[in-house]
Amino acid sequence: MPTKSPGADAGPPVGHVRREVRRWRDGAFEHAADRVAEEVPVALVYNGRPHVVMMATPRDLEDFALGFSLAEAIIADAAELGCYEAATLVEGIELRLSVPPARADALDARRRNLAGRTGCGLCGAQALEDALRQPPPVSGGPRVTTAALQRALAGLGAQQPLNAATGATHAAAWVDADGGIVLLREDVGRHNALDKLVGAHARARLDPRAGFVLVTSRASSEMVQKAASAGFTLLAAISAPTALAIQLATQAGLTLVGFARREGHVAYAHAWRIDGEGGDA
Repeated sequence: MPTKSPGADAGPPVGHVRREVRRWRDGAFEHAADRVAEEVPVALVYNGRPHVVMMATPRDLEDFALGFSLAEAIIADAAELGCYEAATLVEGIELRLSVPPARADALDARRRNLAGRTGCGLCGAQALEDALRQPPPVSGGPRVTTAALQRALAGLGAQQPLNAATGATHAAAWVDADGGIVLLREDVGRHNALDKLVGAHARARLDPRAGFVLVTSRASSEMVQKAASAGFTLLAAISAPTALAIQLATQAGLTLVGFARREGHVAYAHAWRIDGEGGDA
């Protein structure tokens, strides 16, 4: 994907800024500089036509553009996303992308010109079929041991520098079958973090069936849709799933794990991929 990104020579943005605060601690006030996560409007424009504005952390935006395009089924393959240009405007950041004309026409037909808040992946969807898009079925994938899941959970915190600095971001990690964290992306929005991971995974040309995804959020229906659309076979979340997420995961063949903690986890769909769990294949 050809890239033209203003300010690229300045290095990647860190995703946080410093703000002066008055802190109460140990019975006394103090003036200090705090690190705060950035949240800016990021617009995705396909073939010159605006499609969506998401509130996101302004880092790893090339991964975000590719991952969103794949996870939302705007394109079917990373090669279909052409020119990438990130333009910093007064109002926010505009990601200018090109896709094949047929993809652009299909996108217009969906009429999903949405304005998404940080915690919302469906704001502005104009039809029920947009909100309840059934992801494609997935198959295969590794049988993941509980030890591998625990290993990934234990290593998660050390891979989140932005959250360590601000305490305000989610993470989505790609983990190999042994529990090693291979890729991780952070964002103030959980959907954005997963989109960034999908993009980074596609750019690295990794096999989506060779490991699993671990997210530091709840497992909503949108997270299941994005994970299955990217071809992942197992999604583990540290918080709870929703009923619709379980339904979609069951229909798509995706293993869905919730409450993934060091003391245990709960498998909600296709538990057979978790070694030692029962369930129908």
